[in-house]
Amino acid sequence: MSNTQKAIHLLEDRLKTLLSNYEFLKEENKILFQNNAKLHNLLKEKEQELAINQKEFKLLKIAKTIEGSNENTRETKHKINTLVREIDKCIKLLNI
Repeated sequence: MSNTQKAIHLLEDRLKTLLSNYEFLKEENKILFQNNAKLHNLLKEKEQELAINQKEFKLLKIAKTIEGSNENTRETKHKINTLVREIDKCIKLLNI
């Protein structure tokens, strides 16, 4: 074989290898994008769950405070005073 034919065969082999690698990487990229989308959706769900749990925790904490355990009497009184002030403000606004 002449040098040109060897060069052409070598070029063809390299092109086949490049195309094979390109197809493989293209498929892998598609799979990674799908996984990325799934993970983003999962993250959004977990963030929503966290927000809900934080609200529930806050409400539970308030309920425990209002319940009036002996160790939290000062905090309970403060919470009640705050609630009474808010109710007073609402009543004033309704009377206007």
